[in-house]
Amino acid sequence: MGSTMEPPGGGYLHLGAVTSPVGTARVLQLVFGCTTFSLVAHRGGFSGVQGTFCMAAWGFCFALSVLVVACEFTRLHGCLRLSWGNFTAAFAMLATLLSATAAVIYPLYFTRLECPPEPEGCTARNFRLAASVFAGLLFLAYATEVALTRARPGQVASYMATVSGLLKIVQAFVACIIFGALVHDSRYGRYVATQWCVAVYSLCFLATVVVVILSVLGHTGGLGCPFDRMVVVYTFLAVLLYLSAAVIWPVFCFDPKYGEPGRPPDCPRGSCPWDSQLVVATFTYVNLLLYIADLAYSQRIRFVPTF
Repeated sequence: MGSTMEPPGGGYLHLGAVTSPVGTARVLQLVFGCTTFSLVAHRGGFSGVQGTFCMAAWGFCFALSVLVVACEFTRLHGCLRLSWGNFTAAFAMLATLLSATAAVIYPLYFTRLECPPEPEGCTARNFRLAASVFAGLLFLAYATEVALTRARPGQVASYMATVSGLLKIVQAFVACIIFGALVHDSRYGRYVATQWCVAVYSLCFLATVVVVILSVLGHTGGLGCPFDRMVVVYTFLAVLLYLSAAVIWPVFCFDPKYGEPGRPPDCPRGSCPWDSQLVVATFTYVNLLLYIADLAYSQRIRFVPTF
């Protein structure tokens, strides 16, 4: 006698997970990701912090892409205690940023048109060129998924698929760049004012991560207040905090009374505090603009907590 157990809503396997436009983009992510780090690991080579970051980024993105495709194809994502739409949207945006960074760093530090000396030779050069090409294709594959899944005006979608949700990932990513520059001999501890700026970066980063985690776990409905209103209030406060940091940090780092208005001529390249301070100042303004854009878009969305 045949089994009478039938999965709700169709078969156990979801072919649309690999044949739809989004599914095709995810399959390409697997192909390009596997090809990229295989080329680098086999003969392309990597070294130092830059190479390790690229391999870690490609490996992380590939591993989670396998998880996403497997769960979509087998419909197992329904068994997970999280908001699947928020999770996939957040991961796609994060993977886009990571793959874009690796696609810039690897060619910049490892790829040259001329052949390196033996024993690497022209073979290593060719592998590095190929890896750089596939790294760029990997970035395009993740960017395509973000473009395909981004919420359109009037569309009911997960919060992380909205412009405001995607900006949260970018804000956290930019904050990580700021933290990297801060710990790289930025001398932020010289003044209380610059320590205030570090507190601003940390507080806004933690709050952004909490918003993302609550969305991904699907716990936004039990906060005691409307989630969209809470996000707008937090984003407004973040704009004010970053505005203060955007004024204070350049004054206490580049004003002649407190710091150096120009790069010291005897400052060693690669370990110059002035360079780190400039990176922090630049990305402070980048994040300020991102929070302002987030605040503007937050006024236009209506959050559906059960989606």
